[in-house]
Amino acid sequence: MHDFCKIDLLILRNTKHRTMKRRNILILLIIILSTPMFTGCGYNKMVTLDEQVAQQWAQVENVYQRRADLIPNLVNTVKGYADFEQSTLTQVIEARAKATSVQVNADQLNSETLQQFQAAQDQLSSALSRLMVVVERYPDLKANQNFLELQAQLEGTENRIAVERRKFNEVTMQYNTFIRRFPQLLFARLFGFEKKAYFQAEKSAKEVPEVTF
Repeated sequence: MHDFCKIDLLILRNTKHRTMKRRNILILLIIILSTPMFTGCGYNKMVTLDEQVAQQWAQVENVYQRRADLIPNLVNTVKGYADFEQSTLTQVIEARAKATSVQVNADQLNSETLQQFQAAQDQLSSALSRLMVVVERYPDLKANQNFLELQAQLEGTENRIAVERRKFNEVTMQYNTFIRRFPQLLFARLFGFEKKAYFQAEKSAKEVPEVTF
């Protein structure tokens, strides 16, 4: 009876081994047969382009964070002038707080989330612009070395923001164009590749300056 049990166990083990071997062979065949489909539908290319968008988005976030990090020192320098307009500083502080509170992951770059992010950042840009206009009324502040250094860093950062936003729109356009082409469009949504949003021109850039005589 004991020998029969050993034989049954051995048969069971052999059967299990053959089943696992067949399963592994089947999985391998599925992978081999599926490879041309993934290559033909551009899956690997979609992954590459998606990663490029995510990488560029990280660059955009870095330059905006750089600007946010400069603002506290700027505010401390300006508020040292007792008669400086406190309401202007308050607007900058509040706009910075709002801008830094809006966080968007690279996989959530749809129209709604990007508009929220851009709106908060544009509000901060407007507050900083108003601050610089007010500073013009304070010659001593304009000549302050610390202020001049911070102003130069902010200007450089603003230029970098424009560059990184443009690069982001470029890589996003490449990604969006690719997933909308045939045959990729048949598989893009199936694999979760959705169209991503672009940065839009700031509202102030669209406004025509009023000319008075």
